[in-house]
Amino acid sequence: MTKRDRKYGGNTDGRAADGTFGPGNPGKPKGARHKATLAAQELLDGEAEALTRKAVELALEGDTTALRLCLERIAPPRKDGPVSFDLPNITSAADAANTMARILEAVAGGEMTPKEGGAVAGLVEGFRKALETEELARRLEKLEQALEGNGGSR
Repeated sequence: MTKRDRKYGGNTDGRAADGTFGPGNPGKPKGARHKATLAAQELLDGEAEALTRKAVELALEGDTTALRLCLERIAPPRKDGPVSFDLPNITSAADAANTMARILEAVAGGEMTPKEGGAVAGLVEGFRKALETEELARRLEKLEQALEGNGGSR
């Protein structure tokens, strides 16, 4: 009897005695739904309108759970919103560093949440990288032109 045979105890479904899947058996494909979920969805198909109507009726009668469900569908909680923050004109990496300092001050002073500050800082950092890339391309072009002007010798 091999080690594999001992672990799987002659089981032909590819599972070990402890219920884990064996080598070469990844289990269900990604995105596969459980039978109970599929059955529940099948039962609910075609009933969405009636169920929604009933939830609204219950909410109007004062059922707080139904009311919460209805309100969450009408006006879901905001995950993101605009941030009002005066940004100086950023034309160099130094400007970006100064702007980052202002963002940090705004977060520390409670003008912005840390999440908002992180989002704005990420935008500034992306812009700084774009400025640096453009500056490097410009400097490289100048060097290439200078080399071509000297006959290409180094």
